[in-house]
Amino acid sequence: MDNNIDNKLINKKESGWNSVSDEEKVNIFKFSKGYMDFINKSKTERLFVNNAKLLLEENGFKDINFVESLNKSDKVYYINRDKSIFIAVIGNKPSSEGFNLIGAHIDSPRLDLKPNPLYEDSGFAYFKTHYYGGIKKYQWTTIPLSIHGVIVKPNGEKINVEIGENDDEPVFTITDLLPHLANEQMSKKANNIIEGEDLNLLIGSIPYNDDEQNQVKLNILNILNKKYGIKEIDFTSSELEIVPAFKARSLGFDESLVAAYGQDDKVCAYTALKAILETQNPDKTCICILADKEEIGSMGNTGMASHTFEYFVSELLNKTGENKPNMIDKVFNNSKMLSSDVDAGFDPIYKSAYDIHNTSFLGGGVTLNKYTGSRGKSGASDANAEYVGYIRNILESNNIKYQVCELGKIDLGGGGTIAYLLADKGIDIIDAGISVLSMHAPYEVTSKFDIYSAYKFYKEFYKY
Repeated sequence: MDNNIDNKLINKKESGWNSVSDEEKVNIFKFSKGYMDFINKSKTERLFVNNAKLLLEENGFKDINFVESLNKSDKVYYINRDKSIFIAVIGNKPSSEGFNLIGAHIDSPRLDLKPNPLYEDSGFAYFKTHYYGGIKKYQWTTIPLSIHGVIVKPNGEKINVEIGENDDEPVFTITDLLPHLANEQMSKKANNIIEGEDLNLLIGSIPYNDDEQNQVKLNILNILNKKYGIKEIDFTSSELEIVPAFKARSLGFDESLVAAYGQDDKVCAYTALKAILETQNPDKTCICILADKEEIGSMGNTGMASHTFEYFVSELLNKTGENKPNMIDKVFNNSKMLSSDVDAGFDPIYKSAYDIHNTSFLGGGVTLNKYTGSRGKSGASDANAEYVGYIRNILESNNIKYQVCELGKIDLGGGGTIAYLLADKGIDIIDAGISVLSMHAPYEVTSKFDIYSAYKFYKEFYKY
């Protein structure tokens, strides 16, 4: 009788920390420190793109708009309207053999200012907001919030706004009703405890003078005019986002976890970015996609549903001298991709929401979602068995821990990623990311082990 038969045959779900050496643990914690530092200054898609650009140029990447021709090992990027970015390292093999692609998204659930946001009520000035993406609205009250974005004047002048992140700056908040008076409120369903129209940001209370009404609003406008040179109508051509002012921090006595806003999906975006920064002389052309608008369906000209990515690929083919009719279709049909997005990690406090046999665990390594969608796989991209086997070979050959999972119980809901949009182009694709607790909340939780595992996997994927 083989006493080790269970180890050979049973797929045991064990914590990745069990097999981590002291040296690797140092690397894990060092990498996670870099990740936390980066996302602390990259809370919006515009900030992420700007900070990614700085890293790319430090590592020899060039804006493709200023490159006449491309050769093997050349490194380029293309920024789409300051809110998404495509990055490529040219491979040794012809483009007709396909690319290796990793795609993540850099937008996260948040609050946006309405076009006409500023008003006064009973001695307080407020900004009206419109929530972006799937949130639990009550989670966004009584927490410190910051404002980021741009205001663009009719003459084209662009004003960058960032306030609430530094300790010497004010923060903002959305108030809630005290429990002493909340009997009626607490009897509502959770999705109606706070109405969308009540997510109003408190921004001030000092009047400009006592002569007329709306003096607090006037005082705020006066402050903004002095600081940014704007008038109230300038809000109509602005993109201002309200995000938590929390800093990314290590979580737990053992510091094994990361707590931060926007880890969906900046945790995958950062690891994918780091992987392509370190990609040198690949066999196949490697591309990293950092997309916008995934949280609201990937629509718009900065979302993955637009044709801007095809434009970037066409430019690559033009500048390598390989383009010809139908070449882009051939490239896509021979390409392989990871949709690098987060997965719902098992939370034992809410275990009834999960199929424990098909869920992911924090500390369990890279997550593979063969399909997403909802209920009967509606809206899903379903990776074929051959491609799953191909991906497993990369992981197992490089001793990278992984887990194959689903997003909770079948009939409870579901979700999607950019995978189906790339699959529609003929690309082999699977969702491969990192488990998260409290997904879409103002403060999400990930495992440092999983973050480092994803980074290692993405680096190896680019080599195949």
